[in-house]
Amino acid sequence: MKTINLIIVFILILLLNNSFSQTEVELNLMPFPQKVILSEGKFRLDIDFTISIEGNPDPRIYRYATRVLRRLSGRTGLFFTQDVITNETINKNSKCIISVKREGKVKLNENESYSLKITSDKIELYTENDLGALRGLETLLQLLAADETGYFFPVLQIEDEPRFPWRGLMIDAGRHFMPVDVIKRNLDAMAFVKMNVFHWHLSEDQGFRVESKLFPKLHQLGSDGLFYTQDQIKDIITYADERGIRVIPEFDIPGHSTSWFVAYPEFSSAPGPYKIERNWGIFDPVFDPTNEKVYEFFDKFFGEMCKLFPD
Repeated sequence: MKTINLIIVFILILLLNNSFSQTEVELNLMPFPQKVILSEGKFRLDIDFTISIEGNPDPRIYRYATRVLRRLSGRTGLFFTQDVITNETINKNSKCIISVKREGKVKLNENESYSLKITSDKIELYTENDLGALRGLETLLQLLAADETGYFFPVLQIEDEPRFPWRGLMIDAGRHFMPVDVIKRNLDAMAFVKMNVFHWHLSEDQGFRVESKLFPKLHQLGSDGLFYTQDQIKDIITYADERGIRVIPEFDIPGHSTSWFVAYPEFSSAPGPYKIERNWGIFDPVFDPTNEKVYEFFDKFFGEMCKLFPD
C-alpha cells in the first residue's frame, strides 16, 4: 500500500511539472534586460502585423525596422502586408508603435535606454532616441516564441538600459584578414546582442590592411594583396552606423610594425630589408623615435586616416 501511495504522489508531481512547463514562457534574452515584468497572455503574430514610428528619429530607424520586419517574416514564414516602413507610414492603429523623441548620435555615453510594453493586442516601444529603439527591436526579436497555435510575443513590460557605455568587439584583421562580408556578419551579430563598438585592429607585423592614398606602398607591399580599399572602409562605417555601432580603428605603433617597414625601412630602428612576418612573436624593429621624419610621416598618415574614420 505504501508503495502504491508513493507511485501516485510521483505521478501527481510529474503532472504538475508538465502543467507548469506548458504555461511558463522562457525568456532567452542576451543581454538580459535590467527589469522584466512577465504577465499572462500572448500577442499573436499574423500577416496584419504592422510597425509605425512616430517622433523625430534619425532615418536609420526606418531602415532598421524594415529589416526587423523582414527578419520576422523569415523566421515565421509569414508574408506581412506591410513591406517597407517609412516616415510616411505613420498609423496610430499599427500593432507596433515605436515612439522616438530625438535623433541619436553614435558616440560614447549616448542614451540607449528603452521601454517595451507588450499586451495581447499592442506592442509599444518608447525611447529617448533611435539608438534605444534599435536595442529595443532586437529584444523584441529575441522574444519571438511559438506554440501549437503559431508565433507570439509574451505579454510583459521591460525597462532596459546598458550597464556599460562601451560594449566592444575587437577583430584582428592585421594578423587574420577577414573579407568585407565577414566583417558585416560580425556587425549584424554585434547589433543582435546590443554591442556598440567595433574595434578594428588594422596593422600588425603580419600585415597592413588599409589603402593609403598618400603612402600606397603600405598596402601594396605590406598586405599580400589583402587590404580594405577606402571605399570598402566607408561602406563598413556606414553599415555599422546603421546598426548603432562605432568603428574605432587601431594602428599598432611603435612596435608590431614590421609590415610598415616592408614599405618604408628608413623609418625603422634597425636597417632592413624587411619581409612580412609569417610567425608570431616579439620582434625587434620599432619606429625610430630619434628620426624626425618618422613624426612627419605619422602626421600625414594619421591626418589621412582621421578623414577616413570619423571616430
